[in-house]
Amino acid sequence: MLEIKNLHVSIDNKKILKGINLTIISGELHAIMGRNGSGKSTLSHVIAGKEGYEIEGEILFNGESLLGKSPEERALAGIFMSFQYPVVIPGVNNTYFLKAALNAKLKANGQPELDAMDFLSLIKEKIKLVGMDESYLSRNVNDGFSGGEKKRNEILQLLTLEPTFAILDETDSGLDIDALKIIANGVNQYRNSERGILAITHYQRLLDYMKPDVVHAMIDGKIVKTGDMSLAKELEEKGYSWLID
Repeated sequence: MLEIKNLHVSIDNKKILKGINLTIISGELHAIMGRNGSGKSTLSHVIAGKEGYEIEGEILFNGESLLGKSPEERALAGIFMSFQYPVVIPGVNNTYFLKAALNAKLKANGQPELDAMDFLSLIKEKIKLVGMDESYLSRNVNDGFSGGEKKRNEILQLLTLEPTFAILDETDSGLDIDALKIIANGVNQYRNSERGILAITHYQRLLDYMKPDVVHAMIDGKIVKTGDMSLAKELEEKGYSWLID
């Protein structure tokens, strides 16, 4: 599904990622843990197509290179990113935004678009999964939402669009335990054998509810150790100093 080969990323001549190799196959959830500034979010931004980086290496998605593709092209190809700090879009109704995004995906895949009634029926089912009131559908995207509501709205987008591959960039930041469980439940509802997930996080607590297949530790732009859930617990207990040569 996603294959990253010897990825080096710089910005303003500063090296951020230093030879990342990563393979995520369909059905897998990989987690990357690391300190602030270790390069975790840069990796997610580069996969999603954020501009401004100098890139060497390969990023393949279903066998095709992502490099050179715009964020919109990557999204239509099936890549979704949940942001650490979801943006507010004043003047854009949440329902309209989701309907337009879903129909753009359906059209790109040669499938019939949903009319207003069919979409409303769909979105009312999806919003229940993230514990949000239907009144949020008539509000502008993330406008006046709390931090936890913004994160739930991101997961609502994930469940509505059903992308092939999801990047969750510190989706757990700023969440209390109840909101964390709701977010994790939404992600678990999304998971199946045909989809892949990359979760970026500082802490084990989100992973307790999502049960990753593989956990990676990133330090100074490099993946220095890979393991299972036991690695996440070890990092939570010991920190990252023991991994530094």
